[in-house]
Amino acid sequence: MLCSRATFLWILLLLAEACSAQQPVARGLDLSAQAVSGPDLPARFIGRMQRKLTGLDEQLTQQTAKYLERMARREARLQKKLYKVDSAGAKSLFAGSAQQYAALSQKLAADTGSLHLHLSGEYQPYADSLQGMLKYLQVHPGSLNTAELQHSLQQLQALQAKLQDADQAKAYIKQRKQQLSQYIQQHANLAGLLGKDYRAWNQEAYYYGQQVRAYKEMLNDPDKWEKQALALLGQLPAFQSFMQKNSQLAGLFNLPGGNPSTPQAIAGLQTRDQVGGLISQQVSAAGSAGVPSIQGNIQAAQSKFNSYKDKLLQAGGGNSNQDAPDFRPNEQKTKTFWRRVEYGANFQTTKNNYFPTTTDFGLSAGYKLSDRSTIGIGASYKLGWGSGIQHIAFTSQGVGLRSYLDIKIKGSFSATGGYEYNHAKPFASVQQLRQWSAWTASGLIGVTKTVSMKSRVFKKTRIAVLWDFLSYQQVPRTQAVLCRVGYGWK
Repeated sequence: MLCSRATFLWILLLLAEACSAQQPVARGLDLSAQAVSGPDLPARFIGRMQRKLTGLDEQLTQQTAKYLERMARREARLQKKLYKVDSAGAKSLFAGSAQQYAALSQKLAADTGSLHLHLSGEYQPYADSLQGMLKYLQVHPGSLNTAELQHSLQQLQALQAKLQDADQAKAYIKQRKQQLSQYIQQHANLAGLLGKDYRAWNQEAYYYGQQVRAYKEMLNDPDKWEKQALALLGQLPAFQSFMQKNSQLAGLFNLPGGNPSTPQAIAGLQTRDQVGGLISQQVSAAGSAGVPSIQGNIQAAQSKFNSYKDKLLQAGGGNSNQDAPDFRPNEQKTKTFWRRVEYGANFQTTKNNYFPTTTDFGLSAGYKLSDRSTIGIGASYKLGWGSGIQHIAFTSQGVGLRSYLDIKIKGSFSATGGYEYNHAKPFASVQQLRQWSAWTASGLIGVTKTVSMKSRVFKKTRIAVLWDFLSYQQVPRTQAVLCRVGYGWK
């Protein structure tokens, strides 16, 4: 029993140490704007940060209004259908829902973050650090514009407030989901009447939650300028002390050296010194076997803690599995346009009977329609190598315009189809490419094998075997079976 209590206290001490841990302090750094920003950093840093915050704010506001309006329309359809068979149930089930959707959307759009924000919901470490950095730079601006710093801080606080409003909207949507699903389960005879619109409503609810999560991840994804500024500031003792007193995490845990004006620790919650004293007493009481026994029981205690966490999730706390969709979601739907675009390069070598040996070099840009399908366009350049090793000559043998569609079949294999226009005649100037009679069409179908790579540039290697079913119409006939090797990156 003594060892069990000592183990629990030991874990509390480890948590307290983790909360109060500090990074090593670099010597010889001052607090000047030059040391904080480096050459040209202030304008780039502040400008890029403001554009990022403005973009996220606008997207969150627009997407929230769009999703909530769609869900309100879906509920209106459900209400209209239900009213024909159960008018009393329709009035009770949908009373005030349209007004609530509108109120949530208006609240988020108008929220400026002027009210004091309290840490609630998911903790966002980077947003906390960014807010602390802006407040610190207001006190020590150096060559930075204090008005711009204040504007950036207001932007960040407004975005954080809107993210909290979005969480409130998600909570209301979850409540509505429980009410609607419960009614349909209790009235199984109405499942056919209401099922289609309810499934559409449920999909909108899921995608809105994913959209909000994506915006949170984008907020907590700093660019290189933000990382550099935080890294340099993090080495300053003055900034470390400032964050201990003013960060959201410090306010929650009341870290040592924190702001004395903040509320005291929760009643009954032991301080780190108290935990350390109790551990010393328990270890002394257990004798020489105290420390080894504690260390041996830490893993068991952690396993027990994880089991409690799993039970909490199963009971509906946090992001439980009860929120899992009952359909196959399209994870690309909540991504921005540029995050759905992927780029690629490929080449193929062709040995012809009538023309010099050539290699086609192609570039492409694809747009992911879903997790399983990609549509794209591209262009190619045909380089001639001559007729043999003894007669090497580099010539422009043609160009091409491409379009393609990839659909995953199974695993790393996908079906590939494409339609291309190729200028297969040698040319010496761009004017020659305007002779449309020299362009020929190719229709391609085949299979592509994708191999993931650990390269920092090329993320995927693609090997495609394609059949040109229009090659038999060409005079002279071109190669019917093509093998292309390509590389993809984001």
